[in-house]
Amino acid sequence: MLDLLRPLHVSTDNISRMRPPLVPLATLIGRELRNEKIEKPFVKYGQAALAKKGEDYFLIKPDCQRVPGDLSTSFSVFAQIFDGHNGVSAAIFVKEKLLDNVLSAIPQDITREEWLQALPQALVAGFVKTDIEFQQKGETSGTTVTFVVIDEWTVTVASVGDSRCILDSQGGVVSLLTVDHRLEENVEERERVTASGGEVGRLNVFGGNEVGPLRCWPGGLCLSRSIGDTDVGEFIVPIPHVKQVKLSNAGGRLVIASDGIWDALSSDMAAKSCRGLPAEIAAKLVVKEALRSRGLKDDTTCLVVDIIPSDIPVLPAIPRKKHNMFSSLFGKKALSSVSKSTKKLSAVGVVEELFEEGSAILAERLSKYFPANANSGLCRCAVCQVDQTPGDSLSVNSGSFFSPGSKPREGPFLCSNCQKKKDAMEGKRSSRPTVMT
Repeated sequence: MLDLLRPLHVSTDNISRMRPPLVPLATLIGRELRNEKIEKPFVKYGQAALAKKGEDYFLIKPDCQRVPGDLSTSFSVFAQIFDGHNGVSAAIFVKEKLLDNVLSAIPQDITREEWLQALPQALVAGFVKTDIEFQQKGETSGTTVTFVVIDEWTVTVASVGDSRCILDSQGGVVSLLTVDHRLEENVEERERVTASGGEVGRLNVFGGNEVGPLRCWPGGLCLSRSIGDTDVGEFIVPIPHVKQVKLSNAGGRLVIASDGIWDALSSDMAAKSCRGLPAEIAAKLVVKEALRSRGLKDDTTCLVVDIIPSDIPVLPAIPRKKHNMFSSLFGKKALSSVSKSTKKLSAVGVVEELFEEGSAILAERLSKYFPANANSGLCRCAVCQVDQTPGDSLSVNSGSFFSPGSKPREGPFLCSNCQKKKDAMEGKRSSRPTVMT
């Protein structure tokens, strides 16, 4: 696990490329439209898995459409890693329900640009709605989720838990597109959990000794975010970290995997272990490398997704530097040549960050994108998409369900059930799920 915490050994130039300034999505799409040479990429994928407990699940849907029947609106949901714990019911439920809940939160009849802009908020709404629906079943299992949407060169990733998605872009720069929600490593999440009423500590054994990773009590979960886990407490929230990036037309590779991989391999090791190989083989090699390093300690699932130009059959490996027999005689010229080569390669693999937000506060993740319906006079809940009369809905900016704030009519709006969920996640009231019969 320590390998995951070490910073990658990259130059100052590489670090600046990993976190470029935000560029408006409209600007990037405008560039696409003006450049006739940019074509839609091919998306190729491979998956591999080995089971220890049988609680890992994944879903691959490469043929989704924003407008049913219109192939020009195609997008892919390639990677959902559902690493279940305390049983498989949450992982199976989320696999079946999450995509529909996300898509239902995106308004209809909008442009591609507007669709991509609405996607991050729809992911938040879909995760929370799925969690509420699962809690109504009265079961106590939980699951991590890593959800990846690919629309041409734009990649959007939402995640809760400790499954992970990395991007290996052309030029050899490895970027992390998710945030680990482990209490052991994430100080901000520990502070949030304790502020919301949870207790964080290690397992006490006979004699008062503490062992193992930090956990949340009651329940003993070592994660701060997941879907399900009703026996732990509402401070274990389903609100995902969301990141959206746009690749250059040189493409890139995504490696999405459960913690069975990341407990054995660092992000850099996983990327390097499979470069230059087709996605189908690459996924198997990543799993094989993790097993060689640590053995089969946990369920181990990996998906590799290549987003590549139409004229390239497979992403090329990063060329290794060869020893130059003349470098000792012509040192300055050799260094200059290497520098120019590196700059050229890096420019090809540039990645532009469009959006990133990881707050666990629901009000901070929902914009005023969901106004009241002017035609019907109804207010639509920003989470569950149920229409409410103005008297039955509350603004997400209100106070608790029992003490509305001074601006109850300022959107976005929540129904009473979703408002109760919001209050419970923030530690303002206890919440017990209403079990559906």
